[in-house]
Amino acid sequence: MIAVYSKRASETTLEKAPEPAPGTWINVTDPSDAEIDRLQRMLGVPRDFITYPLDLSEIPRTEREDGATLIVLRVPYYQGESADVPYITVPLGIILTDQYVVTVCRAETNVIDEIISGKARGLSTVKHNRFVLQILFITAHRFLSNVRKINRAVDRLEERLQHSLRNRELLEMLKYQKSLVYFATALKSSELMLRHLQRSQIFQQYEEDRDLLDDVLTEVQQGIEMTSIASGILTGTMDAYASIISNNLNSVMKIIASVTIVLNLPVIVSGFYGMNVDLPFQEAPWAFWALLILAVAACALALLWLWRRDWL
Repeated sequence: MIAVYSKRASETTLEKAPEPAPGTWINVTDPSDAEIDRLQRMLGVPRDFITYPLDLSEIPRTEREDGATLIVLRVPYYQGESADVPYITVPLGIILTDQYVVTVCRAETNVIDEIISGKARGLSTVKHNRFVLQILFITAHRFLSNVRKINRAVDRLEERLQHSLRNRELLEMLKYQKSLVYFATALKSSELMLRHLQRSQIFQQYEEDRDLLDDVLTEVQQGIEMTSIASGILTGTMDAYASIISNNLNSVMKIIASVTIVLNLPVIVSGFYGMNVDLPFQEAPWAFWALLILAVAACALALLWLWRRDWL
């Protein structure tokens, strides 16, 4: 799908344009082969510039050819709580030419949705470099926002884990642990890519662009730090609660074993007097009550012994 948008700094909203024109933003989502061919003819860029971001394993990097610049970054993507990994990252390609800014992605992401909704301040499709930097800034901010959401979800799971003997909550935590690994990998690769952009001359023409690039790099570094802290805390929490669940299970098994021992003592006593042989006091009228008292005494002694050994 190809959508074209236009907005100048003096305008308040991002308007959808009927056709691509110089100074517009072209947003491409999961394009067909025909749409890729059309874009290539219109932009005059290598076909790889359009197809690279469609590869879900593509890493953040920059490439320049035939006067066009390709910037590939990974953006957060929410798959839903029912997915094996709720938060992952997908490649987003930004193609920068003299006349157009083009974004290419296989999926619809919150980064693009935020730009389309007009929440970004001072957004202008005419100022290509500034527009690209704002995409980078929104991406970094989205990473921070999603890490906070993961932390809140882990806090809720931790409250449930305090009274649980099941592995379900731990498996839920493992899903968020995987998400943090995806985030950490994407952010570290993005940091290397941004430092490469700093060394290049693409965004060095205006001081505002240089300052915005520095802000983006700061946000990415903060995201790396937050992700590292969240991952470390989550790993420690999972290990601690795994031990707690194991200890709780051991306590339950000790109680069950103790109850089994105590209940088996009357069975042993009654078993001896249930044999088909001559037994002492078998004709005595008080034999049943003597056996009952003996069984109760054995149970009491067993309970006392188990209690003193801290099994109950």
